[in-house]
Amino acid sequence: MPVSKGSTIDPERTRATILHAATQMLYECGLDGIGVAGLCTRLGISKETLYRHFGTKDGLVQAMLEARSDRVIRWLTDAVTAAGDDPADQLTGVFDALQGWYDEPAFRGCGLLNAATQHHTGAVRAITARHLDRYLELLTKIADRAGATDPRVLGQQLLILVEGATIVADHHDRAHAGEHARQAALTLLAATQRR
Repeated sequence: MPVSKGSTIDPERTRATILHAATQMLYECGLDGIGVAGLCTRLGISKETLYRHFGTKDGLVQAMLEARSDRVIRWLTDAVTAAGDDPADQLTGVFDALQGWYDEPAFRGCGLLNAATQHHTGAVRAITARHLDRYLELLTKIADRAGATDPRVLGQQLLILVEGATIVADHHDRAHAGEHARQAALTLLAATQRR
């Protein structure tokens, strides 16, 4: 990302550009699939630039995971909002959005869970745990709006379906994982509503 002569250096834009390009590359290759030198070469930056903006490759990974979590939660929250006020429609919106993601050629599973599996470190696991907590909050709100007898338990069950569907889509049945998980989620929702 060389700066052309006469251009103003914008550290925030440079950091965001590196983060965006690295996120795609590390998702595709895996965290251990490319070293710092290879990463910098593919990004067209020096190691010094990487270190200036992120401290280390681990710093880049943490920033990437936090940004990815923000993006995913915003995307699913938008899907819930677009579905309207009915909790069953909201769950359908979540699982339909997920199925759309599973259908993408570049789909490689949940980037945060992949990272936590590859780098079983405290920092990466903490970011992943926060990400799952954010999913849980979104799903628990749907369960609460639906009148579930125990919204927190239903939220956890829905979270298991979301993450399970993502794993199945990545490793087994991409074409139907979202649909099957949606059907199970709607069955759970109906079974746990207050009578």
